[in-house]
Amino acid sequence: MQQTDLAILAGPILKKLSVNQVTLWLVTSHPVDITLRLMPDGQTEQTFALSQTAAIDKTRQHRSINAGEHLYIHLIELTLADPLPADCWIGYQLDFSPVDIDISPALLTDLISDICYPLRPTPGFVIHSRLHKILHGSCRKPHHKSADGLVIADKLLSELQDTPQQWPSLLMMSGDQIYADDVAAPMLAAIHSVIPKLGITNETFAQSTVVDSHALHSDQALYNQRVHILPSDTNSQALRIPLFKSAEKPVFTTVHANNHLVSFAEVITMYLLCWSPECWNMANTNMPKSIDKNSVTGYQDELAVIEQFVTGLPQVRRVMAHLPCPMMFDDHDITDDWNLTADWEQTAHSNDFSRRIIGNALMAYLLCQGWGNAPENFSDTLLNNVQLSLKNLGGEQHDSTINDLLDFEQWHYHWPTSPKLLVLDTRTQRWWSESNPNKPSGLMDWESLTELQQLLINEPAVVLVSPAPIFGVKLIEAIQRVFTRLGKPLMVDAENWMAHPGSANYLLNLFTHRKTPQNFVILSGDVHYSYAYHVKLKRRRNSPDIWQITSSGLRNTFPDGLLNWLDRLNRWLYAPYSPLNAFTKRRNMRVTPLKPSHASAGERLVNGSGIGLVELDELGKPVLISQLLADEQINFTPDG
Repeated sequence: MQQTDLAILAGPILKKLSVNQVTLWLVTSHPVDITLRLMPDGQTEQTFALSQTAAIDKTRQHRSINAGEHLYIHLIELTLADPLPADCWIGYQLDFSPVDIDISPALLTDLISDICYPLRPTPGFVIHSRLHKILHGSCRKPHHKSADGLVIADKLLSELQDTPQQWPSLLMMSGDQIYADDVAAPMLAAIHSVIPKLGITNETFAQSTVVDSHALHSDQALYNQRVHILPSDTNSQALRIPLFKSAEKPVFTTVHANNHLVSFAEVITMYLLCWSPECWNMANTNMPKSIDKNSVTGYQDELAVIEQFVTGLPQVRRVMAHLPCPMMFDDHDITDDWNLTADWEQTAHSNDFSRRIIGNALMAYLLCQGWGNAPENFSDTLLNNVQLSLKNLGGEQHDSTINDLLDFEQWHYHWPTSPKLLVLDTRTQRWWSESNPNKPSGLMDWESLTELQQLLINEPAVVLVSPAPIFGVKLIEAIQRVFTRLGKPLMVDAENWMAHPGSANYLLNLFTHRKTPQNFVILSGDVHYSYAYHVKLKRRRNSPDIWQITSSGLRNTFPDGLLNWLDRLNRWLYAPYSPLNAFTKRRNMRVTPLKPSHASAGERLVNGSGIGLVELDELGKPVLISQLLADEQINFTPDG
C-alpha cells in the first residue's frame, strides 16, 4: 500500500441507531479525523467534527484503534442533542482529514463510488419507530458454492430505494459472520498476501512448533496442513479430550481445520476480506508453491468459488452501510465446538497456544462486531489494553487482555427498539454439566438466564436472538442425545437448548411466567437450513405466542439428501399425537411447524442459501415469515 493512498478497507457499517444515537464502524488505511454530516429529508443538516482520539472522551464520539501501520479501526458513537426524525430518510456523508501525513482530504462517496444506491447522492438510513421488518441470517462461508444472502439483501433494498421507509429496520446477523476454523486455501493465501501491506506487527507464540507469525505466514504457512501445528496434533496428548478409555478427541474438533486461522493478523484480515472488496485489490491468490501437487485441482475449484464470492462484496458493503447491523458470535467466529462441554473449555484454556488461538479470534470479534453492538459495555480500560496488546502481539499485555476477554461477561446486549431486541450470548456463560464434564453444557447458565428473565418482565413483545434455535428439530436433537449418551457429543455438535436439563427447564419456564411478553419472536441460525414454528402452551387459556424463526445459512447449506430424510422422518416420528413427544422436554407445549410455500407433502425445512425476512404488526406478531433465495421467495404459512 502506498503512503499516498487513503483507503476505506472495510465499512462503513451502521451499528446501533436511534433518534438520539448514531453508531458507525469503519476501517481506514491511515489515521484520520472524520466529519459526519447527517442530512434528514426536509430538515437542517447536522455537522459533527470528530477528531481521532486514543480514548473515548466524555461525549464518546470517536475512537480509533491502531491495529497495524495501515490499519485503523474506528467507531463513531454520537449522542445527539437534537433528535433525528423517525421514519424518514437520513442521508449521511463522511469527510476524512488525514492526520500528520501529506494526503488530501476526501469524501466517503469519492473513495467508494458505489456506496450509494442510484437514486441517492449519499448513503443513508431510516430510523423506524418500530421494528416492522427484520432481515436476519447466519453462517456465511466464503468458499461455499451458493448465492450470498447479503447480496440478496442488497437487491431488496435496491428494489425499494425510492421508498426507503419500506426498508427493513435491521439486518440481524446471528452467528458465523466469518469462519475462522474452516478456511479455503486460496482465502488463506489471500490473507497472507494482504497482511504485510497492512503492517500488522509480528506475534510470538508459546507452546507451539511455530515461533511467530512471520513464520506462520510464510515458510510455515502449512496450507491444508494446519492440523500439524494446532493443539490437536498427535504429539499434543495433553490437549486431547477422552471419550472412552481407548479413544481421544482433539480440542480443535472441526473436520475442516486444515487451514484454521491462528494469528491475530489472520483473523482481522479475514474480516476485511469478507466484508469489503477493497483489500482484494492488493491480494494475491496465486497458488503457493508449498501446496501439495495432489491439491492443485481442489485449489483451483475453491479459487473459482472465492472469486464468485468477491464479485458480490460491493453489494455486501453497500447494504451494511444502509441498515443497522447488530451481530452475535457463534462457534465458527472462534472455532468449532467452542465451549461445547466443560471438559473442552477447561482443556482448551489450559494450554497457552490454544488459549491464544481462541483469544485472537475473540479480540478480533470485539473490534469488528461486539464493540459497535453495545459500545457502553466496553470500558476505556479494556480498549486501552487491546491497543497496548496490538503494539506487542505475543507479549504479556496481549496474554493478559486475552484472559480478560475470556472472562468477559457482557457480550450479550439489548437495543431499546419497539419491540425490544434482546441478543443472547450462548457461548461464554454456559451451564456446565454437574454429572459429567463431557456432556454438553447448557447454552446459558443460571445467572445469565435470571438476567434475561428480568429484561423480559412487563414487555408486551420481544425479539429474542438466540444463535442456536430454542425450538429445534426433535429428531435431530434425539440423534444428538444418543451420541451424547455414547460419549461423543462433539461428533454431532450436540449443542441445543434441550441438551442440558437445568438450562432447558429454566428457559422453558420463562415462557410460562405471567409477566413475560405475549409475543415472543425468536430469531436463530446455526443449523444450515431454515424453518418456522408457532409454539403455544398446552392447557393455558392465555398462552403467549412464541415464534421460532430460523434462517441459515447466508452462504451455506445442509447436505440435501440427508436433510430431506431427516425432515420426513421427523414429521412421521414426532407427529402431533406421537407418543414420542412425551419423552421431550417440550411435552407441555404445542409446536406447530409452518409449511414452506414451495414444499411437497411432509417437507418443513428449507435448504438453500439466502436471508430471512420477518414482518411484524403493531403488537410484535409476525404477519409474514419468508426466506429470500436468489431466485425465489419462500413464505412459511400454517397448514390448511
